[in-house]
Amino acid sequence: MNDHDHEREPVSGLVNYRLESTVATITMDDGKVNALSLDMLGALHEAFDRAERDGAVVVLRGRDGYFSAGFDLQVFASGDAERIVEMLRLGATLAQRIMGFPAPVLIASDGHAVAAGAFMLMAADVRIGADGEFRVGLNEVQIGLTMPQFVIELARQRLHPGHLARAVIDAAIYTPREAVQVGYLDVVVPAGELGEAAQREAQRLAGLNRGAHTATKQRVRSPSLAAIGAAIEREMNIEALSGVSAPA
Repeated sequence: MNDHDHEREPVSGLVNYRLESTVATITMDDGKVNALSLDMLGALHEAFDRAERDGAVVVLRGRDGYFSAGFDLQVFASGDAERIVEMLRLGATLAQRIMGFPAPVLIASDGHAVAAGAFMLMAADVRIGADGEFRVGLNEVQIGLTMPQFVIELARQRLHPGHLARAVIDAAIYTPREAVQVGYLDVVVPAGELGEAAQREAQRLAGLNRGAHTATKQRVRSPSLAAIGAAIEREMNIEALSGVSAPA
């Protein structure tokens, strides 16, 4: 199959996959706030499977105004423990996967990136945000959730130390420009320039020596990846989550 055959392939009704040369663009769009539902997370994992087979640099995007508002609150509200655990595990392992992906992963954040949306920002290699009146950050403590250990490990390896406590413990929410200072984003551009900036940076990343990139990423991140993996196995199960309340 050639690149043209791959050019635009829906993974599901929620996620689109487009391969152009060595860059795969994965786009989330649920028509709303890009909630990380079971279906959305399953489609994202499938899209990353495809990108890994294609050996592609990944550009992960949302829809206009929303990268992602986080986990699907309807699943929490259902009270179905198995579905809740499955959703949390899929989200946790997606962040883990992005962090250790063998090719560069760039996130082009089209807007709000809150809770699990921010998990992915902390896991990616490069984060470019659209400027605007958008919210970026971890709101778990605000809505009554104790922060999972795997998220704390993500934050430790990516957020600036001077902002870590405020971001994680105090549930501070930031504008995109503030989020650069905190460490959620690397750069902010006008919203109309986001796509072009992302593709330009993706081409630069595609020019890196892939073997050296992958090996160096593993050297830098292997302690954090090990800690995240251990936290997922310890926490993301029905027994460990049985005392955790649903978001307020």
